[in-house]
Amino acid sequence: MCPDQERAVSDPSPRSPSAARLHEVAPDVYAYVQPDGGWCLNNAGLVTAGGMTALIDTAATEARARALRDAVRSVTPHAPRYVVNTHPHGDHTFGNRLFSDRAVIVAHEATRAEMDLAGLHLTGLWPDVRWGDVAVELPSLTFREPITLHLGGVRAELMHLGTAHTRNDTVVWLPAQRVLFTGDVVMSGATPFCLTGSVSGSLDVVDRLRALAPETVVPGHGPVGGPELLDSTAAYLRHVQRLAAEGIAAGLTPLETAREADLGPFASLIDSERIVPNLHRAYAEARGARPGHPLDIEEMFSEMVAFHGGLPACAA
Repeated sequence: MCPDQERAVSDPSPRSPSAARLHEVAPDVYAYVQPDGGWCLNNAGLVTAGGMTALIDTAATEARARALRDAVRSVTPHAPRYVVNTHPHGDHTFGNRLFSDRAVIVAHEATRAEMDLAGLHLTGLWPDVRWGDVAVELPSLTFREPITLHLGGVRAELMHLGTAHTRNDTVVWLPAQRVLFTGDVVMSGATPFCLTGSVSGSLDVVDRLRALAPETVVPGHGPVGGPELLDSTAAYLRHVQRLAAEGIAAGLTPLETAREADLGPFASLIDSERIVPNLHRAYAEARGARPGHPLDIEEMFSEMVAFHGGLPACAA
């Protein structure tokens, strides 16, 4: 299948599980993209070289995880031998159980700990979502230092580069193919989100990703792109830092700053309400907090809901 070809069934709804597309972005390397990339509509990755299949992230609901499994079966008879979780959030991990009978689930050691602590908390935020039979299937193999999966002729390097979207993000880098799977460190057409991570830390990690010189970037949410996705992510985060500096100087709270903010070129990004927790992080870091410093997560999320005028919609 050529790189721009897609595999999908006809779809009556642009946000239904069957709307997802499996793109071949390099020989034996695929991006599984769920439109429109909003809350819990995440991407996944797939490597199928030499019968050594690996899946990068799963999906939020039982129906979406089953659709992902069907997509894998459409391009390879080999069930995934590995499932890599890029971070602990349920939209990237709740589908683990559909693959764990044959796959080793791999993650950074802090990702496993946070998954265990969070449990199914995400399902309580959006109780109207049809989650189905989901569970927390914890990784059975964890790492601290970078590790490499050898998948046929493909080298997949798993790296934790610092606090960004969370305190324990993993990126997957295929150096020969110049393909980078970023997890939620980078999003495409969607607002970056640093609720439990760091604005300044994200900028540092994005700089390190840029140094890899990727040609194809598969973000955690939204369409596949190239290195311009790194640039747009960094530009948004620097804008947040500028807004935070102005808000602090004016004596405004993060919520007040968000309400007065001009998002400029970033106004069209979906899920723009994430500006509130992002500003909380930028405020704390401007005042000397280290990346990932514990903040009141419930307060930040509640203020985001207040800013939005209600709970953001989740189409999972």
